[in-house]
Amino acid sequence: MAGLTKKIYESNLSYFNLKTLKDILEVKKESTLFSIITKLLQSDVLIKIEKDKYLLKSANVGAFALANFLYPPSYVSFESALNFYGILSQFPYEISSVTTRKTILKKFNGKIFTYTKIKKDLFWGYEKKENFLIALPEKALLDQLYLASKGQKGLNFEEYDLEKISFPKFKKYLNQYPKTRQFKSILEKIKKYF
Repeated sequence: MAGLTKKIYESNLSYFNLKTLKDILEVKKESTLFSIITKLLQSDVLIKIEKDKYLLKSANVGAFALANFLYPPSYVSFESALNFYGILSQFPYEISSVTTRKTILKKFNGKIFTYTKIKKDLFWGYEKKENFLIALPEKALLDQLYLASKGQKGLNFEEYDLEKISFPKFKKYLNQYPKTRQFKSILEKIKKYF
């Protein structure tokens, strides 16, 4: 068991799915893999996050990186990204992400992770920061505005510091969004804050 534990630590990974564990541990049979995982859980090397997803107990994993791992493909956006960039001072109580899969809420370790489905052609405008994917500031704001126009997100313009938004980049990104009547209405309201 010590040799297997050593392989886990030497991988320099913090979280694992079944395929990753199978590759690291060089195990062929699935029954053997599950037996090893059970032992790793019992010996407090791994923590089970959910079905087929595990976290190295000694790892210090940030909430944004965990959000990406829990439900791929996804990137952190909305209030969480806006707070990260200092555009929204109020700290959100959940980690909000965009996904191309179905909308879902997940809980782990006292944290709430929400994933909101967005059209595949709007799944862009993010970058890798440290070890997680996050929307660029302008994209996070547009994601928020777009879903607010659909009644899926709240909006209070007084809470936003829009000086941190690049208006030329915002306008460029805006051209890629569908121009529904509701979305246009929200865009009219935000104009006075730029």
